[in-house]
Amino acid sequence: MRAQLSSQSKATPLARHLRAGRVYRREDLAAYSTSVDRELQKLVAAGRLTKAAQGLYYAPRKSVFGDAPPAEEDMLAAFLKDKNFLSFNPSIYNSLRLGMTQLYNKAIVYNHKRHGIFRLGNRDYDFRVKHRFPLPNQVSSEYLLVDMLNNFDELAEDEDHVFPIARRKLSQFDAKKLQQALQDYGSAATRRLMKNWLSKMEVTQVEAAK
Repeated sequence: MRAQLSSQSKATPLARHLRAGRVYRREDLAAYSTSVDRELQKLVAAGRLTKAAQGLYYAPRKSVFGDAPPAEEDMLAAFLKDKNFLSFNPSIYNSLRLGMTQLYNKAIVYNHKRHGIFRLGNRDYDFRVKHRFPLPNQVSSEYLLVDMLNNFDELAEDEDHVFPIARRKLSQFDAKKLQQALQDYGSAATRRLMKNWLSKMEVTQVEAAK
């Protein structure tokens, strides 16, 4: 039955438009069919398409392990109808080496359009509207420090353990980049905290120089 459905679906303009690994919105596919919803159901049944969310589909890629989903950035870009977003797992804060050890099974997506938790494919994404965030290739350790402090209340970490280490290691960060990250992305609470830490660091440096 599946083979019969697949054979029937190959002849249509919509089916010929599909490319493995690509993500499609229903509204974009409607131009290729006079009965788009019925044809989408047939393509899903035939395995030519997989439904990722309401109005969102992808053509699976073939791999040695079976059908594979598309690249995450393509899925998110199609869902948002925007390529300007930053997706990350909070476990990335561990790379700062501030005594943080928790691992998280979640994905946060900073963007300009959507807010809330949405399931795309087999994964939940926590979409958060932010006015400003860096591009993925512009994420620095200074930005991660600021963002970690912004989100610390959500992390399963001990403030009494992490904050003293962060304060001691401030001199290891680029001062200009840190100030810029604070200005561009820091919350009011993070700015106050960092101002206090930086003031104490300056006092310590002056005393050490005497």
